[in-house]
Amino acid sequence: MAEKPTYPVQLIQPDGRRVLDRQHAALVADVGPDQVRALYEDMVVARRIDVEATALQRQGQLGLWPPLLGQEAAQVGSARALHPDDYVFCSYREAAVAYCRGVRPAELTRLWRGVAHYCWDPGAVNMTNPNIVVGSQGLHATGYAYAAHLDGAEIATIAYFGDGATSQGDLAEALGFAASWSAPVVFFCQNNQWAISAPVRIQSATPIARRAYGYGMPGVQVDGNDVLAVLAVTRQAVARARSGGGPSFIEALTYRMGPHTTADDPTRYRAAAETEEWKRRDPIDRVRRLLEREGLLDEDWERQVAAHADDVARQVRTATIEMPDPAPMELFDHVYATPHPLLDEQRREYAEYLTGDPGASSARPEGVRP
Repeated sequence: MAEKPTYPVQLIQPDGRRVLDRQHAALVADVGPDQVRALYEDMVVARRIDVEATALQRQGQLGLWPPLLGQEAAQVGSARALHPDDYVFCSYREAAVAYCRGVRPAELTRLWRGVAHYCWDPGAVNMTNPNIVVGSQGLHATGYAYAAHLDGAEIATIAYFGDGATSQGDLAEALGFAASWSAPVVFFCQNNQWAISAPVRIQSATPIARRAYGYGMPGVQVDGNDVLAVLAVTRQAVARARSGGGPSFIEALTYRMGPHTTADDPTRYRAAAETEEWKRRDPIDRVRRLLEREGLLDEDWERQVAAHADDVARQVRTATIEMPDPAPMELFDHVYATPHPLLDEQRREYAEYLTGDPGASSARPEGVRP
């Protein structure tokens, strides 16, 4: 496969002007005024969720939260390109994708509050729960995609990951297997410029999207702060996967405006001037300027959008604070799909510990510690 030049696909400039790109504009030709306004509202709601969850962590209501501030276009644009039967394999930062997939606001913080092993039922929305193991979701997506292909299901899977994950062996293996098996999977890299404190230049000396050609799959670099451009290239990749064309790789150039997680202090490793520069490319402001230019913005509708976002945030806050603590024995629920003797032994010993039974067993299976 001949390598194509890598350039960021863009359909909306930071000042709101449209870009003349007939090839990619054709992919979103059906996105009229109402749909653009809906994308804007999704991003506003996603940011409000993120701000609320960050505040909840700062107030001690959550143990941790991975902010998505600045990445709303990359997540909303790609999520809205998916079909209901497509399957999402996420990392830990895709709260906006989850919202677009239909996850209830009340479920978004369950794992981060530490009251359950999960946030939502994956089967209800065709999306996995937050995955902390960096890069492993690429393998999961590839396996699921290939199995779906063998079952005759004409669907796509999508794996979300960051620029740092591209240095993981799991992702390299996933790309190799996906290309060899022609698995219907979309690899979606949110290149937010920083893998915790490591800048992207340490992850790759060349644009990350170019790696796709080495695996024999198409790769595209897109302005990740341009929701229409992201929607266009993701639609293209999803259509390719669903029609039997095999895997694709998307690198969405965006920026993590906040910390890696709420346990991080980004001021220790990046300059304020860099953050200020990216603020001028804000994904929400960009669509707002487009709406203004095209006469689609009015104060009443803006107030409705803000009210909706505030209502969703209230749902997140109320549900988080009111989440009941789990019963101690629920620790062992949903760990394995089928009964497991080692887990059964641990459950019995923990029950004895909780009851203070002096007859608690001192013998433990090999490798199990008290």
